Amino acid sequence: MWATPKNQTRLRFVQDSDEVLAALEHVLADAPESERPGLRRALAVARAARLDEDTLRTRWIDARLATVAFTGDRDSVAAVRALRKAEPTLSLTEAVALLRPPKPHS
Repeated sequence: MWATPKNQTRLRFVQDSDEVLAALEHVLADAPESERPGLRRALAVARAARLDEDTLRTRWIDARLATVAFTGDRDSVAAVRALRKAEPTLSLTEAVALLRPPKPHS
């Protein structure tokens, strides 16, 4: 985990798609013509499958809450408790921040 200012969540949601895309582009550049259509299609699929940070965050929270069978209101104290039960290393501040709707990007 990274050091962060007090009261700021330390979790960062990342994905490997940049590396996958770079690898496909590299292979495509050196591929024989017979392999290029399939590699172009794979590259298009990989680009389309990229997820934004808000989607990654939501999926991560959904998976954690599912591990403790939480199905209630996410805007509740019970949701915070459930998330901290699923991820005991989360502080109270981090759990609350994660369950808040993401702020619009400016």
